[in-house]
Amino acid sequence: MATAARTIKVEIKRQSSPDAKAVTETFEIPYRPNMNITSLLGEIALNPVDVSGKATTPVTYDSNCLEEICGSCAMLINGKARMACSALVDKLLAESNTITLAPLSKFPVVRDLAVDRSVLFENLKAVKAWVPIDGTYDLGSGPRQQPQIQEQRYPLSNCISCCCCMEVCPQFNVETGFVGAATIAQAKLFNMDPAGSVLKEDRLRALAGDGGIQECGFAQNCVVACPKELPLTEAISDMGRDVFVQQVKDFFTR
Repeated sequence: MATAARTIKVEIKRQSSPDAKAVTETFEIPYRPNMNITSLLGEIALNPVDVSGKATTPVTYDSNCLEEICGSCAMLINGKARMACSALVDKLLAESNTITLAPLSKFPVVRDLAVDRSVLFENLKAVKAWVPIDGTYDLGSGPRQQPQIQEQRYPLSNCISCCCCMEVCPQFNVETGFVGAATIAQAKLFNMDPAGSVLKEDRLRALAGDGGIQECGFAQNCVVACPKELPLTEAISDMGRDVFVQQVKDFFTR
């Protein structure tokens, strides 16, 4: 007697447009070892039929690099903010017999699992998270830095703008307008850059304003959720100190 092929039950929260009502669709996907969530969604795209046999549309989601570098495939997987490309199905099935997928809950839904993360980039612009360069000419090799400073900066440069830290942060919401851990960490990164430090005071003043570093409740969810293991709580502490020092300087130089 033939043994029934193993399948994976997947429940996906879907939304056809930003204003549409969210619905949950259930799929059964043939099991293969070593699948990740991206490949699972690819299986649905090949045969977009739900568990009842009803034809539907392929699930919309963001994806690009497939190796946890671009940050675009972040979503809620079994209720946790994770990257679809590095979330392995075998490990997820050890947590639950059913895999649940949903869009990040704190960002506007574009369609299905794709969300609009523009708020992160607006926050990065607010703190001037860049190195000012006037022109396209060769700037040379740049200023030297001590190895210990390079070692502090390098982990912060690994941020992939996935927004997992913002998703899990209890302070990141409409009421507080908190910029989030990623923005604060990038402000620290550029403040430590010899070429970027020219904007250091501007960044610190921005973080002293509305939605700035004072909104952080230090829940430390961000450092747990970060797929690149950035030292986010350390960055927040360091920037909190620097913001305070800058405010004292500004008070006595008014």
